Amino acid sequence: MKKYFTSESVSEGHPDKLCDQISDAILDACLEQDPYSRVACEVFVTDNYMVIGGEITTKAVVDYEKIARKILKKVGYDDDIFSVSHKSMEIAVKINTQSVDIAMGVDGQEIGAGDQGIMFGFANKETKEYMPFAIKIANDLMHLASKLRKNGTFKWAKPDMKSQVTLDYTDCHHPKIDTVLMSVQHDPNYDEVEFKTFIKEHIMDVIAKRHKLNTDFKVLINPTGKFVIGGPKGDTGLTGRKIIADTYGGYGHHGGGAFSGKDATKVDRSAAYYARYAAKNIVAAGLADTIEIQLSYAIGKPKPISIFFDTFNSNHVNNEVIMKVLETEFNFSVSGMINELDLRSPVFLKTATYGHFGKDHFKWEETDKAKTLAKYLKE
Repeated sequence: MKKYFTSESVSEGHPDKLCDQISDAILDACLEQDPYSRVACEVFVTDNYMVIGGEITTKAVVDYEKIARKILKKVGYDDDIFSVSHKSMEIAVKINTQSVDIAMGVDGQEIGAGDQGIMFGFANKETKEYMPFAIKIANDLMHLASKLRKNGTFKWAKPDMKSQVTLDYTDCHHPKIDTVLMSVQHDPNYDEVEFKTFIKEHIMDVIAKRHKLNTDFKVLINPTGKFVIGGPKGDTGLTGRKIIADTYGGYGHHGGGAFSGKDATKVDRSAAYYARYAAKNIVAAGLADTIEIQLSYAIGKPKPISIFFDTFNSNHVNNEVIMKVLETEFNFSVSGMINELDLRSPVFLKTATYGHFGKDHFKWEETDKAKTLAKYLKE
């Protein structure tokens, strides 16, 4: 029986991702001036209208509208022909301060969780980044396509793009690409054959070869026939709606909480990052080939209610040893996670595109504990 698995990603010009970037740019701007800022920022955009809302308590002085226009311009929404422009966008700012009921649970010498919820972290050995293949390829397709669009190489392309990658896992030790789908917004006056040929040869094939995979896959490009009306003109955008593309492409579970626009007292973000950090180090140490970790928290409480993991029978030590590792080598308290991963620093805009995981420039992607954890192989 054939076995397939599919993941998708979206570009920085996708309306939901546009909102994520603005939310995280606002978070970073607050943290730059006040590392103890409490931020829960949501952005909504449709056509040429945007609302920036949420709860922000900070000493920082931030021009939210100016940040939004800067992101719009950076992404490429500067063309009034498509009715979406950083110059003409109507922007409403509706920001409140954090609820005192939440604040009293978070404030104090030991930080309490800013909300209840469940979070997951995942790692496996499919790629050198310890990420599942399908989402890694999908993200790489979007990153390369956007890069080529911005430098002018990818003619006629506009900011809004999506990718979808289906892998054939029939031979689980040697997966291959079955289908690659890309939907790319384009200028109405374009050469369709040249456009699609470029996507196959200079984006799809390049990424497949980068991962040492086949290039004889099935290809779907703009399957409706054309994709001229895109971005907020074609679809409403909202912060936090691409949570599967942000994480593991559906390969692992997701607790349901979005990341973007939230400071690290919100465990939706910090605990998901720390669970990824723990999972990656456990796999890098050789204790398991795959692991998924679940955490749960109660609002106002500093430590998790529960820790659960599953190695999918890929573990090289027994489960008691792995639980011992989690309990003794990692600090899942809110303050512990924030301090160890330096989550009061303004690094979050970089997470808002092409996934929050699998990038080597974040603290939660470091494998600095792997050598220490390797000693548990002897137990």
